[in-house]
Amino acid sequence: MDIKFGNRRLIGQSRAKEQIERMLASERIGHAYLISGPSGVGKTAFALGFAEAINGIDHLSGLGDHVTSKKSSWFTHPDIHVFIPKPTSAKMDELRDRLELLAEDPYEVISFSQRPSLDKDSSSKNLQAFYPVDYFRDEIRPVARLRPNEGNRVVIIMTQVETMRKETANAFLKLLEEPSDRLMFILTTESYESLLPTITSRCQHISLGTLSSKEVEQGLVEVDKLDRETASYLARVSGGNYAMTRFFDVSRLKEDRETMVNFLRLSYSQDAQGISKIAQDWQSILNIEGLISLTDLMEMYVRDLMIFRETKNESLITNIDQVDSIKKFVGALGDAKLEQMIYEIDATRPMLRQNVSPKLIFTVLALRFSTLMRGLDTYIPENENWKHLPAFAK
Repeated sequence: MDIKFGNRRLIGQSRAKEQIERMLASERIGHAYLISGPSGVGKTAFALGFAEAINGIDHLSGLGDHVTSKKSSWFTHPDIHVFIPKPTSAKMDELRDRLELLAEDPYEVISFSQRPSLDKDSSSKNLQAFYPVDYFRDEIRPVARLRPNEGNRVVIIMTQVETMRKETANAFLKLLEEPSDRLMFILTTESYESLLPTITSRCQHISLGTLSSKEVEQGLVEVDKLDRETASYLARVSGGNYAMTRFFDVSRLKEDRETMVNFLRLSYSQDAQGISKIAQDWQSILNIEGLISLTDLMEMYVRDLMIFRETKNESLITNIDQVDSIKKFVGALGDAKLEQMIYEIDATRPMLRQNVSPKLIFTVLALRFSTLMRGLDTYIPENENWKHLPAFAK
């Protein structure tokens, strides 16, 4: 079967594309596939493209002589069913609205956790989304009993399966253990290791890697029609997350970065009032994903400091427009423990996702930075972070 998988829309991931092409060419298709990879690299897009190829839809891929369906995409095909984690309060109509967006763009951000509301003017409060057992029992399992209407197989796509509750995972496992010969599951996950081994062992694994800056830039230029300069800048700060990068406002991104650099300056000078104000502003304005993005910007900047300190090569810097501030930082604080600073930044993300107060998190982070920038060990041990707050209040 001579198919160029994903050649019309899917970004990068040449190894995964070749893997799927070999599967299609062999015509020995399994009953369950698990697509894993970091956020924003195209897991859902690949799942949709795979489902289309299975049922002969010429849309995301060039099927050549192997087109068997007149449907324009997966969205209108009766044998392709897509499910996403949902909050307890969400109605099926709300899921339908998100799938309609996905039909227009396979890289659209539709998860409730990253995009709580489709209305930009609505609250940015994050929502916990998962697969409750009644959702599985009432919506997903009945589809698994269907026979193909016009395609080769009934394909069920389930995204972010790491959010399945234990009882849901156990119920789903029964379907995997007794598969129908005309039923196929395509699952996606950002956390392969957290899934039950009994589930992963029954799926063929397709691993997606982090997209390179060049791949992200190419997508932004060719698909999103951004000018080369803007696309190049966004690609450098994307962290390989193409899906979210398209939502970035360049001017706002640079403003956030300026505030972040100021946070580092205030941390060094131990300006309690300035640190408190920035931390409070971040807590008030940003949702969890926005705060995570801020830590990503911070980590990229500190990595630039490490790279320039070791190489003195400006061409290797991601934040190239900040080269003057990077040079000044490295010149003034040559003994700073930058690797430890990155460790501290990384440690904030789980706490942010667990809804620990962002103001307290960034206050503690600033106080730990103040010693690390001086080449010293932190005064308060990592397992006694709570001691920062009384010290800060003195």
